[in-house]
Formats: sequence, structure tokens, C-alpha cells
Amino acid sequence: MAQQPENIDAYLAGFQDDVREILSEIRGTVRRALPEATEAISYGIPTFRLGGRNVVHFAGWKRHVSLYPIPDGDAAFEHAVEPYRAGKGTLRFHLGEPVPYDLIAQIATLLAEQR
Repeated sequence: MAQQPENIDAYLAGFQDDVREILSEIRGTVRRALPEATEAISYGIPTFRLGGRNVVHFAGWKRHVSLYPIPDGDAAFEHAVEPYRAGKGTLRFHLGEPVPYDLIAQIATLLAEQR
């Protein structure tokens, strides 16, 4: 089993430039949406915490990046996330396609409100 990264910088360092750039932008998007959140590694992936509780996780994969979990939202929100659903609690953004950073910011905000 590979050793868990010490922090988000170490996690990002394990990816090729193109994926690292997307993951870095997701990180920045969440930091701007949740400026009071702290960073951690939980379950082996980057995590943002509020009040000591995990709020949002993101991860890089071979063909996509993912965001976890999916918050509850109104009908418009559900429609917005539907193309990215990849299972219960997982959103998948395929590499080579535009990443909806505004939606990611909205998700982080909703998760913080619902915690």
C-alpha cells in the first residue's frame, strides 16, 4: 500500500502537470468558498474541515477528478450536478472537459451550511 501523503501539497505533487493544475484550481476554489476551513488529508485524499469536521473531499484519478460528498439541493442544483454524478455521494469531472469551478464553489458552500 502506498504511503498516505503528508499534506495536500504532497498529494498534488504525485500528479502530472495537467491533472495537478486542475486539482490546484479545485483547491483554490474551495479555499475561496470556505476561507475559514482548514486543509487535511483524510481517507488518503485532500479534505477541507470546519470545526474539526470533514466538509468536502477531492481527488485525482487516471481519467477524471472527483468531489465528495454531494450536498442536498433544490431542483436547479440537482439538475446542475446530474451530468457529473458517478454514484452515491460522488461527482466526477472528466479530464479534457471543462471543470465547473463555479458549481464546485456552490457545492462547498452548501456542504458547509449543511454540516
